[in-house]
Amino acid sequence: MKAFKLITLDNGDSSFLEGSIPELQHIKADHFLIHTHVEGWEIGAHVAPRYQFVITIKGKLKFTVTNGDTFIIEPGIVLIADDLSGKGHTWEILEGTEWHRVYIVPETGADDYFMESN
Repeated sequence: MKAFKLITLDNGDSSFLEGSIPELQHIKADHFLIHTHVEGWEIGAHVAPRYQFVITIKGKLKFTVTNGDTFIIEPGIVLIADDLSGKGHTWEILEGTEWHRVYIVPETGADDYFMESN
């Protein structure tokens, strides 16, 4: 499955990697949350509140990192949020007004199986 991974660089800037995670791969997770409320989150740059997978169910969003680079998330694309410190990222909804997503929080030390594209 196509995936993007948000990361923090050594200088504190946020960036991202593009790649994939294998389908049907079991990822050890502590818990998951379902979230549909968007007000307030899209205001200003922020870091991820915890290491997590974000699975979009409904919505199309543009994420922007520190240097201005962007990527698009929509259903069928996995976001691995691992920018836990530094300047963070921003996002905006591109179509409609809703973003329905599921957060999956891996167990501490669990492999995310992310494979960066060449």
